[in-house]
Amino acid sequence: MVARAHVMRIIGILAVIVLAVFAVRDARGSAQGAGARSQLTLIAPAAVGGGWDLVARESQQALRSDGIVNSVNVVNVPGAGGTIGLSQLIGMEGDGSTMMVTGTVMLGGITQAGGQRDLEDTTVIARLAEDFEVIAVPADSEFKTLDDLLEAWKKDPGAMPIGGGSAGGIDHLVAAQLARAAGIDPEELHYTPHSGGGELTQSLTSTAQGTVGVGISGYNDFRDLIEGGRLRALAVVAPERLEGVDTPTMEELGYEEVDLVNWRGFVAPPGISDAQRRELEDIVDEMVATDSWGEAVETNRWVVNPAEGEEFEDFVASEQKRINELMKELGLV
Repeated sequence: MVARAHVMRIIGILAVIVLAVFAVRDARGSAQGAGARSQLTLIAPAAVGGGWDLVARESQQALRSDGIVNSVNVVNVPGAGGTIGLSQLIGMEGDGSTMMVTGTVMLGGITQAGGQRDLEDTTVIARLAEDFEVIAVPADSEFKTLDDLLEAWKKDPGAMPIGGGSAGGIDHLVAAQLARAAGIDPEELHYTPHSGGGELTQSLTSTAQGTVGVGISGYNDFRDLIEGGRLRALAVVAPERLEGVDTPTMEELGYEEVDLVNWRGFVAPPGISDAQRRELEDIVDEMVATDSWGEAVETNRWVVNPAEGEEFEDFVASEQKRINELMKELGLV
């Protein structure tokens, strides 16, 4: 039975990858011959319900609301910390009507995958904003504060599964940073990856065997459950408290070394022309100036931190180097 279950799981994963490939090809095919203003495809390299998906759909709404683009499609390509979506994008060389959402999570996925394909193989378009991580537990958890959690965690690190997104992503890195800050060997971390924020929240709010009692993710993945009283936020990983959120920062709690921020941005396939790149940059510039995008930034408590061109290219290169070094330091690769 175990062997059969393993085989079925592999078949399921392969099916997701195949469906993702055809979804991207269908979207690409329908856009061939049309410029980005006519039909634009946004790839969210994760399952529906996570942070990348949220950015893609908020972008879709903003682009539609002001008529910046005639038609905008969102295609979800989940798996492997975003690197399956990255591989699909790189294979769409010269396609100036497609962009993919990216960010810190993907850098960790790239490192775990051995760095054979990275964001230098794409055409970087723009950094949009920063999103912040939160550590949360179910509302009825015995852990009332972060110190309560850490005290129990230190007694038996391997017995406490910590849930988050893809292995090697920012949630995993924050968990490892927190372990080290608390005096726990990061290699003892019992990290349980999930395919997206939606799957993680289901695990956190379930009492079924095999679910997790501690979760780390972007604040927006947990926002509704925190505000609805089903989850308790213990700490946010941000330079200062989020507006309207009464949760202490890591620095306030004495763990300033837990400091990773999840930036969000867009990249396009390699091999597009300078004119195509400028058009995509203009589309993004117009999008972030809309009321719809402004409302999304406020609602999701993002911090706007724009960059384009050479500035964004240099930022991506330095961030990849930093994540590579951090993952080696934490024993994650």
